[in-house]
Amino acid sequence: MNESIHTNPAIRWIFFDVGSTLVDEEKAYKHRIRDMIQGTSVTFEQVWDKRIQYAKAGYNGDQKAIEYFALNKTPWHSEDEVPFPDCEQTLAALCEQGCRLGIIANQEPGARERLDAWGLGRYFLVIASSAELGSAKPDPAIFRWALEQAGCTPDHAVMVGDRLDNDIRPAKELGMKTIRIRKGLAVYMRPSCPAEVPDFTVDSLSEILSIPCLIEELL
Repeated sequence: MNESIHTNPAIRWIFFDVGSTLVDEEKAYKHRIRDMIQGTSVTFEQVWDKRIQYAKAGYNGDQKAIEYFALNKTPWHSEDEVPFPDCEQTLAALCEQGCRLGIIANQEPGARERLDAWGLGRYFLVIASSAELGSAKPDPAIFRWALEQAGCTPDHAVMVGDRLDNDIRPAKELGMKTIRIRKGLAVYMRPSCPAEVPDFTVDSLSEILSIPCLIEELL
């Protein structure tokens, strides 16, 4: 049961989301909330709790909380993002096993530069970033573009992400295998339809290394 993904020729590529998948965004979210509530009577705790409440109800918790309190959405502080502790070692291990890795993510301009700054860019052969492509998840166009660049059909690819609506559903509807990572606000989401039920669920990136044999059985 120690077989790896690359031993099955059906799995050729693994694509990752970035926020709350490869990198921890909590500090950045807290920074933006503090920026947004400046000069208002709204408290940090009110916004934080409301975003969780909306996420549990199946909504985009951040956006709905901003709308609920009529706040102005302030710039995102990407400098506050940090890779999860097991991120690089997991990516390195997958590459050593012969996996080819890519990114499919809704990102501000400069995704490649940020990945390079974190020391992660060298692991990714394809980077599909919404800011550069003009197409954002859950639009299947960004997934199709990444697959085309990889020369890979959906049934030969896996998508790893935190969001059921943005990552799991569009990937499954295209025919990709899916791994949900329970991180960030999306940890409160529950599947709203069969397409949002991931093939596998993990709580950390390093857990991916323990499930290749399951992927092989699934295929």
